[in-house]
Amino acid sequence: MSAADLADAPRRQSSLTRRVAMHVLLILLALGMLYPLLWMIVSSLRENSAIFSDASLALRNLSLDNYSRGWDAQQNSFATYFGNSFLITGLAIVANIAACSLTAYAFARMTFRLKAFFMAILLGTIMLPEHVTIVPQYVLFSELGWLNTFLPLTVPKFFATEAFFVFLIVQFMRGIPRDIDEAAALDGCGPFQTYSRIMLPLITPALATTAIFSFIWTWNDFFRPLIFLTDNSLFTVPLAVRLFADIGGTDWGALFAMSVLSLLPIFIFFVFGQRYLIRGIATTGLK
Repeated sequence: MSAADLADAPRRQSSLTRRVAMHVLLILLALGMLYPLLWMIVSSLRENSAIFSDASLALRNLSLDNYSRGWDAQQNSFATYFGNSFLITGLAIVANIAACSLTAYAFARMTFRLKAFFMAILLGTIMLPEHVTIVPQYVLFSELGWLNTFLPLTVPKFFATEAFFVFLIVQFMRGIPRDIDEAAALDGCGPFQTYSRIMLPLITPALATTAIFSFIWTWNDFFRPLIFLTDNSLFTVPLAVRLFADIGGTDWGALFAMSVLSLLPIFIFFVFGQRYLIRGIATTGLK
């Protein structure tokens, strides 16, 4: 070993020590953030009497009784609530992908009068709190006879009301060379053919990002279903989980069990789509 290597050894050792310490710190912080979730999962497998008497994550005397009891604890089976949530969420994903991508194509690739003005109005809606618009929406849907149906939760999304997704896809499309549009026009493609046959395959990461966020936001939405739905058979999973608090003598084990099940679809959807999510956000940020 040369003299230079001997002189550089303490510095390399110090750098390794700092990296190890940093990784240990990050692991401890991650465990601290994950502890409430892990404790809820473990508690969903415990008896009610043992839930709040043991703050550890020890797995002993576990049972699936909480899951079977919680599944039928409400007026309707949780299968009904999961079916409602999947229906609303699925329609929201389809609507956001179709409507927002078509609107984004118009703003990103076409020229028309007052385009900048309309884009500014669209982006301005992002700054409006939902609680500001919920009252006029309620009045409108009441006049249409849509209350206590899924229509207020799904139909508006087919009109590109999610401005964030429009902006996301616009930014992604602006990074695609316009030579592609010109080549498509020379081949006889009109605007809609260019959008459907060429642009949609190229913006797959942005569409996947839209789908993932649409799923998470719609699945977790508690406020809007609470306002528009009153029939128990139409309730979504968040509303059904909230009902446990209204039942005398709250069954904490069943509540935690259903809470764990309500998180599974989000976890599975994210695991399978995270590659597209990261790619979509990263490439959009570079535009």
